[in-house]
Amino acid sequence: MYRIIAALLAATSCVAVAQAQDIATPRAAQVATNAFTLNDAVAAAGGSAPAIEAAEAGIEAAEAGRRVAGLRPNPVAQAQIENIAGTGAYNGLGSSETTVGFMQTLELGGKRSARVAVASAELSRTELQAAIVGADVRLQVTQLYVEAIAAERRLWAARDQARIAGDALRAASMRVQAGRASPLEQQRADVARVTAETNVERQDRLARAARTNLERRIGRPVERTLDIGLLDRLPSASYGPGAPMTAQGTLALAAADADLAVADANVRLARANRVPNVDVGPSVRRLEATNDFAAVFTLSLPLQVFDNGRAALDQASARRSQAAAQRRVSALDIEQAITDARAEADNAATLARAASGPALAAAQEAARIARIGYREGKFGQLDLLDAERTLAETRVAAIDALAAYQNARAQLERLTAPAVAPQGGN
Repeated sequence: MYRIIAALLAATSCVAVAQAQDIATPRAAQVATNAFTLNDAVAAAGGSAPAIEAAEAGIEAAEAGRRVAGLRPNPVAQAQIENIAGTGAYNGLGSSETTVGFMQTLELGGKRSARVAVASAELSRTELQAAIVGADVRLQVTQLYVEAIAAERRLWAARDQARIAGDALRAASMRVQAGRASPLEQQRADVARVTAETNVERQDRLARAARTNLERRIGRPVERTLDIGLLDRLPSASYGPGAPMTAQGTLALAAADADLAVADANVRLARANRVPNVDVGPSVRRLEATNDFAAVFTLSLPLQVFDNGRAALDQASARRSQAAAQRRVSALDIEQAITDARAEADNAATLARAASGPALAAAQEAARIARIGYREGKFGQLDLLDAERTLAETRVAAIDALAAYQNARAQLERLTAPAVAPQGGN
């Protein structure tokens, strides 16, 4: 079962990635042909996630429940000895009568088919729940994967800033040795270098922690490089995901529909239970006094004096009305969540394009000009440090914006995940 769920999740990922357009990716972030992709992570998680294993066990239990619902009542064997241990002629066993036979309950009113309908509806609901669990696992894996590659990108940026700080320290040392600057500049540059190297250590620990969290979730170590380029895949400026604005066809609404189907089946079962069953059975009686045998036929019909099943039917009908109302509430909540998620994804895409495009380019150019001007003595060290600090902050902001878009898109895909036709109801 998990292979089906994993394949479905991987296929959904392929469709989503195909809808996105790649933008220019940093050379260091180009994807290797043997990279451990998001689809690989989702497939691995599908085979090891405890939640999916629990969902599979739930399906097995529901399938067994449907088999149980289709079983007929067992016959009852019975034996009876009459007219013994009495007085007079009935003292001892001489006048005893022994009856041996069995009783069989005949279910009337379509109870068996109604039970099977309830069990089938519950099986379909369980299968949908398994699909929901699979979609949740995919979302969790996607968020961890995005965080892992974002942490790696932040580490790269920190290392580059440390390299730049080292170059700035060497330039300041040369200026001080040449008498063109005060020793204070060298001290400032050294402080900037120490800060940058400390940030490298911090980002390295965060990157290793993010990768460990991903490995823990998918249940296996990741030996290959991650698909770093995934972070840079942004849609075009005219972003408009193909996800529907309504809740129709989504997993979440399908679950509400399944709950309503279970309630409908329970109403039918309660109505069928109002028809009383009949117990019938043949028996053979032996009369000890004459050593004769006689046939006995038993018919038992309950009298519905105190419980005629009306209260149970009213209860099932009320729960059906509750499920119908809850289904309408779910549709409104899902549509609202989709609208909010779509707006968030649009805004995240816009911010990511700006942060990783014009804003980053401007910060890089300003830092480049400041370095050249500082070496030529046209700019002061404070100007250089401010430009480098702005570049570092812009790089991190761009990475955060790209990660925020990928997470927003994953959340939107989770809300609009299509429902698959359940197998159990067929």
